[in-house]
Amino acid sequence: MFPRTYILVFLSTLLSQAEISFNKDIRPILSAKCIVCHGPDDGVDAKGKANRKAGLRLDTPEGAYKKKDGIAAIVPNSLEDSEAWIRITSKDDPMPPVDGHAKPLSFNEKELLKKWIEEGAKYENFWAFIPAKKQEVPTIINLTWPLSNSDKFVLAKIEANEKSPKEKADNRTLIRRLSLDLTGLPPTLEEIGQFLADTSPNAYQKLVDRLLAKPAYGEHMAKYWLDLVRVADTNGNHHDHYRDHSPYRDWVIQAFNENLPYDQFTKYQIAGDLYEKPTQEQLIASGFNRLHLIIDRGTALPEESHFKNVVDRVSAVGTAFMGLTLGCAVCHDHKYDPITQKDFYQMYAFFNNFDGAPETGGRSGPDFYRGLQPPYLDLPTDEQKLKLAELDRQIKVTQEKITSLKQLQAATGIPAAPDETSKPKPDLKPQIPAAEKQISDLKKQRSSFLRQVRGAMVMRERSEPKKTHIRVRGNYDQIGKEVTRDTPRFLPPLKKSAEVPSRMDLANWLVEKQNPLTARVAVNRFWQQLLGTGIVKTSEDFGAQGMWPSHPRLLDHLTLKFVESGWNIKKLMKDIVLTQTYQQSSAATSIDFKDDPENRLLARGSRTRLDSEVIRDQLLAVTGVLNREMGGRSVKTPQPAGIWKMVALPSSYPNSFQADPAPADRRRSIYTFWKRGLAPPQMTIFDAPSRDACIARRERTNTPLQALLLMNEPEYFKAAAHKATTLMAEEGSEDEKLIRLHETITTHKPSKISLKVLKEGLTTFREDGDDHFAWTMIVHTLLNRDSFKNKQ
Repeated sequence: MFPRTYILVFLSTLLSQAEISFNKDIRPILSAKCIVCHGPDDGVDAKGKANRKAGLRLDTPEGAYKKKDGIAAIVPNSLEDSEAWIRITSKDDPMPPVDGHAKPLSFNEKELLKKWIEEGAKYENFWAFIPAKKQEVPTIINLTWPLSNSDKFVLAKIEANEKSPKEKADNRTLIRRLSLDLTGLPPTLEEIGQFLADTSPNAYQKLVDRLLAKPAYGEHMAKYWLDLVRVADTNGNHHDHYRDHSPYRDWVIQAFNENLPYDQFTKYQIAGDLYEKPTQEQLIASGFNRLHLIIDRGTALPEESHFKNVVDRVSAVGTAFMGLTLGCAVCHDHKYDPITQKDFYQMYAFFNNFDGAPETGGRSGPDFYRGLQPPYLDLPTDEQKLKLAELDRQIKVTQEKITSLKQLQAATGIPAAPDETSKPKPDLKPQIPAAEKQISDLKKQRSSFLRQVRGAMVMRERSEPKKTHIRVRGNYDQIGKEVTRDTPRFLPPLKKSAEVPSRMDLANWLVEKQNPLTARVAVNRFWQQLLGTGIVKTSEDFGAQGMWPSHPRLLDHLTLKFVESGWNIKKLMKDIVLTQTYQQSSAATSIDFKDDPENRLLARGSRTRLDSEVIRDQLLAVTGVLNREMGGRSVKTPQPAGIWKMVALPSSYPNSFQADPAPADRRRSIYTFWKRGLAPPQMTIFDAPSRDACIARRERTNTPLQALLLMNEPEYFKAAAHKATTLMAEEGSEDEKLIRLHETITTHKPSKISLKVLKEGLTTFREDGDDHFAWTMIVHTLLNRDSFKNKQ
């Protein structure tokens, strides 16, 4: 009975709904089941067979309607004349084929295709490749709930699904949620008290403004960007040597704190070195082009290394700024999106002109130990500048002394290198070798001191543009047709400032108002940071394999507002957190979770597991041991001994792990040394990436290892012990201390039952007479609560 009932309910819903949308309803089916064989890719495989089977293309009306031998795959309004429908419903020779790559079409999918053909089989341009349009604010029933037009777009969909939004979360929940989302750190007791005591109508808005003004805001925002552009502290290949990208990381933090408009944030990274008079910040930002994995010299052919580096740069631009999988067109036309292989290599041409070596240098010299490779920009502190200037002065003086001595010897007829027939004067003979030794020692001293000076690797163009060719099937040594710099043809055309367009032209093209991707992709990711899931869930892929947006009109509305605001990131973040949508309670019934398990309706607040960095930073903050120092080289935080041995070679630098001493080891996680060969285990256990690829969204898992890490990590026990020490020294009764501790860690005061349980636990832990141990275990217990590692 159930299947028949389900089918009848489905058909009833289908018949009552509005006209089928190709983009929303049909394209996802074709993309999943048909397009790999009947899509954009019209090349051939390694055996010379056509990638597009039977010459049929189903992702465009021209291909689908085209007749071959009097037969068309799709005939609008006619199922009996549509060969695709006949094959889909065939029992003897169905499509997709039984032995093909795709699963058979489901009943629901067949019904959608049937209704679409009957309605005229109308195609639509792909939504993400059309510029955002001004959206009419929808009419809603509940006029009291929305606080903004954004809320109205959300509420309209909730009401269309005959649901209701949740009430506003309580103030204690809100301040913790907001603090973690905007700064990655929990609120202090003082901040909680200040917010709760403020009874003015705009108390919440004032809280938002205070958090956006904190330096911690930039540190937290940078975490997501570093994932996206795969910032790490090692090469990632072979020896996995040290590679210092910390100045770039510090620039990203600074850019977010100073609210650098996103269009400039984009341009600085793509082409910061090409400004007429680039600032230090613009040059450091151009280091985006140096973040790719790189191999050390002598491991591969330089031509192969160069090819891989440029492919990585182009793929990073595609993911970070365009939300596209450009890298899928390295070997052939994209299987799903209208990105041809030629398109890819025309983009490749913009990044093919790097004036630097494709591999890291030898394992010696200051550059190697500084983690730098030319071209780079030295970044000495004022004190270091003075020291270097003094060493340079001494070297210059000594060199002048040597020159003077040699001239004096020549003038008196005494050779610099005495032979058997002449004897140097006693006062000159030892002076030249001594001076030469002195200058050698000074240069060694300068070289040794220079290892303390940070530098920023930057982008730099060759004076003559390098020719670019398509690589046949993506093989670096199989040269195909020559191509010139240009952007994908399905997107708005590139405006060229010269006959040969520059990376600056590309940067300007990315942030043009008519570019449908850049602003939309950015807005979606910022929404994802705050609400847990993007409006487009696949924030890394806005192409045909990506998911349909849950609220397409809302996305367009926010995108246009963002661009019109001058690409103002802080304003966008503020607008989102001020919505009623964001402020909803995350409490929900079992029916709510069953009907909308992923909260795509946004009918409740977002409840998500916190990222690894936020869990660690929060733990260090509430226990009072967090080191708030900003900037500088990455620090090695404690980890189990010996695990680098599995991935480090004897000649790797560094090849052994040694944690930095306190208090450096307790700095925020954004400053943690990230070895691509083996990223920090405290981070990866909670799903942090290795940073060898661009990651737009992290996976969220729930594993026993995560619980074991929080329970047994020695550094976390030390933090709990430190908090216990400070608690014991504080004034107040035992109840007052427990209440204060609970509020510090959770932002909520304990209920009577919770307080009773905590007191009983304290008594039990005291059975051995160790008061400090008892308090440590109480702190440790609260740090392991589910509510501590989750955002409510």
